[in-house]
Parts: sequence; C-alpha cells; structure tokens
Amino acid sequence: MTFDPARLPRYSTAGGSLKPSNPTVNAATHPRTSPAPAARRLELLDALRGFALLGVLLVNLRSFSLYEFIARSQRDALPTAAWDRALSLAMELLVDAKSITLFTLLFGVGFAMRSNRLAGNANTDGMRLHVRRMLVLLAIGLVHAYLFWWGDILRYYAVFGLLLLAFTRLSARTLAVLGVCVAVVLPVLLQPLVPGLLPAQAGKAQASAAAWSAFVSGDWATMLQGNLARDMRMRIAVWSLPLFVFGRLLLGMAIGRAGVLQESVAHRRFWVRLLRASFAVALAASALLMLRDHGGTGGTGSTAVVASWLGEGAGLHATRLLRELAPLAQGVFYMAAFVLLFQHAAWRHWLRKLAPMGRMALTNYLAQTLFGLGLFYGIGLGLGPQFGIVGVVICGAAIFALQALFSCWWLARFRFGPAEWLWRSLAYGKAQPMRLQATA
Repeated sequence: MTFDPARLPRYSTAGGSLKPSNPTVNAATHPRTSPAPAARRLELLDALRGFALLGVLLVNLRSFSLYEFIARSQRDALPTAAWDRALSLAMELLVDAKSITLFTLLFGVGFAMRSNRLAGNANTDGMRLHVRRMLVLLAIGLVHAYLFWWGDILRYYAVFGLLLLAFTRLSARTLAVLGVCVAVVLPVLLQPLVPGLLPAQAGKAQASAAAWSAFVSGDWATMLQGNLARDMRMRIAVWSLPLFVFGRLLLGMAIGRAGVLQESVAHRRFWVRLLRASFAVALAASALLMLRDHGGTGGTGSTAVVASWLGEGAGLHATRLLRELAPLAQGVFYMAAFVLLFQHAAWRHWLRKLAPMGRMALTNYLAQTLFGLGLFYGIGLGLGPQFGIVGVVICGAAIFALQALFSCWWLARFRFGPAEWLWRSLAYGKAQPMRLQATA
C-alpha cells in the first residue's frame, strides 16, 4: 500500500485564512465531548510544530549522544573536532533555546484555540476536559522523565497548562505583556536571590562524570539512577525553566487569543511588523552577547569597552536580560517568518509537508527519546559521542526524515498518532475511533 495524499484534508486560502476545503466531518457527528476532527485543524499550526520538532531533536540529541558530558579535552580529541566547533557555534546562534521557544509558544496557541472553541462551555464540560487532558499529559511526562529521559518538557506544559485556566479572561495585549515580564524580566530580578536559597550541588565536572558513567552503563537500573540524579540536579541548576516555559505559554496564548495565526492572511501586516521587530531585537541582543562571550578580550576600541561593561556591575544585569530576551525574540522571528512564507504557494507546497509531523508531535517527541537512548546509551547500541556534533546533525536529519515519512504514512490511515490516541482516549474516558473512514 502507498501513501495517498488525497486522504488527508486539503486546505485553501479562501476568506483570508488557511481553512479546510473538503471537510468530511460535521459538528453533529462530533459533539464537544469528542476531539476536534482533522478537518478543523489548522495546517499552518501543525506545520510550525513539525518545524519546531526538528530544532528540538537536534538540541536533545546533543544530550542523548552524551557529547555534553565529556570534557573539553575529549571533545578536542575527536576526529570531527574542527567541524564540531563550527556546528556548536551555529547551534548556539540558531537553535539552542529557540526551537523550544517556538514549540512552547505553539502549545500556548493551541490552548487558546481550544479555549476559544469551548468558550460557551468553559465552566463545565470544557474546563473538566482540559483538566483531564493536562493530568494525562502530566502522567505521560512523569513516566517519560523518570523512566527514560531527564530532559522531559511535558511535565511543565501539563502543570502550567492547568494554570493557564486562570488567565482565560485576560486580553491578548495583557497576556503578551505578562508573558514578556515572566519570561524575560522576572528571571533577572530573581537571579540575585534564588540561587542562594537552593541546595548546594556537586560541581559541573563531577556531575557530568557521574551522568556519563550511568548513561554508558549497559545496566538499566544504573541508567535509571543516573537519570533521576541528573533530573534532580537540572531542576535546581536550571531553576528559571518554569518561568521560561510559563512566559512563553502566555505569549502563545496571546497569539491564539488575538486570532492572528488562525487568520494569518488577513493579519499579514501584523506578521510583517512582528517579523521586523523580532529580527531587530534578536539581532541586537545576539550581537551583544557574542561580543560579551567571544569578543573584546585583549582588544581596544568601542567593542572592547562594550564587552568589558557587559561583564561587570550594571552590565551583568544587562547581560542577563539579553540572555533571556535573545532566544525569545528569535523564536518569535522564526514563527513570523514561517507564517509569511506559508502564505506563498511555492513555499507552502513544501512547508505543508511538515504538518503530519506536527499532528503527531507527542508521538514524534517521545519516539525521539527512544531513538536517542537506543543509539547512544549503553542500554542501546552504545555509540556515545564518538561522532561529535557532526554525528548529531547527520543523525538528527536521518531521524527527522524517517519520522516525517512515517507520519505521512500513518495519518493516511489513522486519525491520530499512537501517543495522541492514547492521550485523547484517556482524557475522554473511552477509546477514540482510530481508523479513517473510507471516502467515495
């Protein structure tokens, strides 16, 4: 059997937005106690999720491959060391924290779209359904985190997804301002206070060595112990992660509440302005951070003065602010650029191929963990970091291509991805219909 694109919903730009042109399921057959039918999904949102998953995969594979746990001397001894340094810098500038920013924004957008759709039932069935969805997602995240990978993000989405219910009556503008304050300003204000209140931890080198020893082990119990220890360490070391996630969820909720993504063609002017503003902020912030981290040492002139100022006194607070602002602005820039490109038929022809990946985002996210552990950990093939960042990029491209093909094949036959089906079935309290109905 081969993949038949005709079996997937097709979209048009009629009416100023990307909407399904061949809906086959009506509201009467799918009441509000059932998941939204595929024909009502927003293809642009799914394609954006698929795009974000590529960046998430590349960043996570750096941890899965154990590259981040080896010392600088070991990295320099790898045959790919020269290429690794260039790719590491490229990932720092283009991918790190930006892909998860985009992924988190989209979760907030999805929440706003569901809350808008269920607005008339928000205090009864809709709210209870959302609570069940988040509790099931929390359970999935906890299993994922404690039995497989310490870097799980689903737990945060579930917990803050419940908290978002308290913000459903706020305007889009208020949500956006609040999101920026939580994601950018609050971590800087708390930086002088919070670290001193947290338990003391072993040094980074010692912690990395312990993680390395556990993850290269072929014993599952040893790996689980190391995974739990790493998780506990990172919840303390990266104490601002909850603010990182919650602020972006609020911003995504603002975008969804405003309807600018659902009606992206009609709001083209908004996206153009957002593109320009986010690009300017991201470029300026990233340039200053690069100057602070990689330039100005031993130099003279204005660049050395700026680099020196960013490293001391009030400049340190400015640097912290820039570190929070840069990935947020760049993630927003990626979203705006993708939205505008999606409005052009030539680009949309290719970008829409990412939509099946996005429709199965949970399945693909969890499967990426299985790929990572199976290839690089001692309980799997044990490849480890021997291929450096070059291997990470090549492996990431291969995994993403396989998942894209599998997503297309699967969704030509089924309504949901496997993990999505489980999530929905548990949330609705009954097994959801899985197979697509044949159409004439």
